[in-house]
Amino acid sequence: MRTSIKLVGLTLVLGSATVMAANSTTHSSSSSVTSSAVSSDMKGAVTKNADNTDLNARDKSGDTLTPQKQTNSESDLKVLAAVRSAIVDDENLSMSAHNIKIVVVNGAVTLRGPVKTSNEKIRIEELARNVAGVVSIDNRLDIDTK
Repeated sequence: MRTSIKLVGLTLVLGSATVMAANSTTHSSSSSVTSSAVSSDMKGAVTKNADNTDLNARDKSGDTLTPQKQTNSESDLKVLAAVRSAIVDDENLSMSAHNIKIVVVNGAVTLRGPVKTSNEKIRIEELARNVAGVVSIDNRLDIDTK
């Protein structure tokens, strides 16, 4: 019985998230969206595929430094935490910039992921460069042109 309730709850949450993502109009907090309204809103709608295969193709070769290759050395983890903290603490950066991938191996910092502007790309590198223990920076941030 508990499993059934959990599955129903999960289905409702996922369904709500899908509805919110698909519904581009804003609603006041007092309005409600019915399933018939949602299905009519989505008829004929072209949705973008959420598959990141194109973006992740470069990671498949094994040559690209990914977070899975992050070392567990205490010094690298301290540098990683300090770089992440510096980036997250900068309120002028976008959510995309706050969520970039950071990998530190022997003090060498690799920055990867999408950012909104070239200014963000430059700012993130500056923030990382100012962290004690950073030996070098490989800035592989992509500017999201969408």
